[in-house]
Amino acid sequence: QVQLVESGGGLVQPGGSLRLSCAASRSSVNLYDMGWYRQAPGNQREWVATIKSSGSTYYAESVKGRFTISRDNANNAMYLQMNSLKPEDAGVYYCKPGPAWGRGIQVTVSS
Repeated sequence: QVQLVESGGGLVQPGGSLRLSCAASRSSVNLYDMGWYRQAPGNQREWVATIKSSGSTYYAESVKGRFTISRDNANNAMYLQMNSLKPEDAGVYYCKPGPAWGRGIQVTVSS
């Protein structure tokens, strides 16, 4: 079973940036599409972005133009660059390479 380690979360002021990383223990993840999801308190988990195995990227309307998803197959990793963060971007972010889920990492956007 693949192990996933997420990093890069934390507290940032509105307008700030964070870069989330998700490192996988197996290269098999590189065969899959990869996605990021998030869940705010009291809300359902929602899709944020996807990067296909082909490299094509897709974003939720709420983050389009501010977030960038990427992958590094050589290092079995995926990333989410988050710019111009808003308070409504806060929540627990989960990486999802293929069928696996990360454990989640907290992002707090507050002044």
